[in-house]
Order: sequence, then C-alpha cells, then structure tokens
Amino acid sequence: MFVDRVQIEVQAGRGGDGCMSFRREKFVPKGGPDGGDGGDGGSIIIEAREGVDHLSALAHRKLWRATKGKNGSGAKKTGRKAENLTILVPPGTIVMDADEHFVIRDLTQPGESFIAARGGKGGRGNATYKSATNQAPRQFTYGTAGEKRLLILELKVIADVGLIGKPNAGKSTLLSRLSRARPEIANYPFTTKHPNLGQVQIDFDRSFVMADIPGLIEGAHEGVGLGHEFLRHVERAGVLVHLVEPLPMDGTVPIENYLGIREELSQYDVNLGERPEIIAVTKAELPNAASIRDELANVVSQPVLLISAVTGQGLNDLTGSVAELLQQQAAS
Repeated sequence: MFVDRVQIEVQAGRGGDGCMSFRREKFVPKGGPDGGDGGDGGSIIIEAREGVDHLSALAHRKLWRATKGKNGSGAKKTGRKAENLTILVPPGTIVMDADEHFVIRDLTQPGESFIAARGGKGGRGNATYKSATNQAPRQFTYGTAGEKRLLILELKVIADVGLIGKPNAGKSTLLSRLSRARPEIANYPFTTKHPNLGQVQIDFDRSFVMADIPGLIEGAHEGVGLGHEFLRHVERAGVLVHLVEPLPMDGTVPIENYLGIREELSQYDVNLGERPEIIAVTKAELPNAASIRDELANVVSQPVLLISAVTGQGLNDLTGSVAELLQQQAAS
C-alpha cells in the first residue's frame, strides 16, 4: 500500500522524578541527603532514511509515545535516561504542525533528522539542594512532561524528471522501457495509483531519476479525483516530460488534452506552469501520431518529439534532451 500523507500524534517521554532520601548507615549518625536526580524522558526523532519509500508504516499507528525517564534513588543514584524513539520516513517528506499549519522541517536528503518532540527533564533529588544553610533539605522536584504535538507528514517524491499527461498516455510503459522500474501496465485508464520511480542511465557515469506521476484530469488542481495527491509529487521535479497520446481511448482531442494539463499545472502552482518541459507525442507507431506531433508543435511553437516505448523510436532523443536540460539547470 502506498501512503503519501498521514497525521500522527507524537508524545515525548516524561522526565523521571527526583528522589528525597537520607543516608542511613550504622555508625553514621549524620549521613545527610542522598536523593538522586531523575533521568530525562525520551524524545521523538523523525529521520529520512534511504530505502523507505512511503508512509504506510505510519498509517495504522496514530500515537507515537517515547518512554519515561527512570526516577532517581538513594545513594545519589541518577535515574536512567530514556531512549529516544526514531520514526523513519522517506526522503522528500515534509513535516507540518497540524494545529498551526506551518512547515516544521522539509527532509529532502537521506540521513536528515530533527527532534519533533523533546523529552521532559528529570527532576532534582534532594541531594542537590544541600547547602551550608540547608544541611537536611527535603526539597525535590518531579520530572517535567515531554512535548506533545500533532503532526502531518506529507511525502513529495524527489525526482529529477516528472512524467505527466492524461491517463493512459503511456507514462508507465515509457518508465519501464527506460529504467528497471516495473509499474503496473494495462490497457485502461488510471492503472497508476501512485508515483513510480526509476533510474535512467544516460551513459557510464550519468543518470537521472524519473517519476511516473499518475494521470491528471480536469479539475485536478481543485482536488477532483486524486488531483492534489498527484500534483504534489510534480512539485520537486526539475524537468517535466509531457506525454501526449495521439489517439485517446475516450475520444478526446490530443491538443486540448495537452492544453488542459498545462492549465491544471498553472492553477495548482504558477511555478509548475513555468517549469522546463519536454513535449513528446507517444505511440509513434499509430498512423496519426506524426500529424498530431506537427500540429502540436505549431500550437506551442517549440519542437515536439515523436516517440514509441514499444519500438524504441525517439527514446535516445528524449533522454538526450532531458540530460541537456538537467545539465543547464546544474550549471545555472
């Protein structure tokens, strides 16, 4: 199950209580105070870990609670500090405060982590209150409560290239042809229910990550269908590859489909509408594909590729164009 948005509650551990104790030994009539401090409570840490692909592990556990610190004891023994609780998430996860609706941290790189809820401090034992004027203190303090927060974790897939287009435009087939990814492929719309990632090798030492973004439909920017869930994954892609099907199964017009997707991107985020884009008409083996390519090129006033994931036509041109755009972005 692919999950890309969850809401969880995190509760850090309470600090252990300080101890009030006096040394009691034979032949030691004035042993004095010896109550130890309590240990600190465990904190909640959220860490981006390579190999974690989605948030499904968090979907069925709404409360994450760290353990309490141990209480202090006599002989000035400090209570043991509780272990921290680490929640693993995929790189690309945004952590937001669910109550105040602000971004706490954007974990983009593997290994990045932060303390989402800090454990409570251990209380002071009475031994710490001893002074020249207070030889037998009876003061001690309880441990403080750990922080408690309601969080929203939202995954935005990190990819160099995002494949976009209407359902059944051939995105999954293209990804499977260019990489080792094996997304579900079938001859009906909405086969892809979640983004699929694949690494495309350009040459010996150059490659890029491509994401197959599920098909977009009219009204996606308003959340129609799974619009918001799909569109959030496009945001991080530096280059968009827009696939246009020359003979849509639903009888729609390819040019209008292209313009419709462009409108959805701009309505969702103006920056997406300005993202570098490579346009390719798919299924070049179909008889009308070349004419659709020419018509679309006239409308957008830029070159449009003609490709086929089945025969391999134009795939080298596509990867070359992507590599060139990525190189330009890296140099700028």
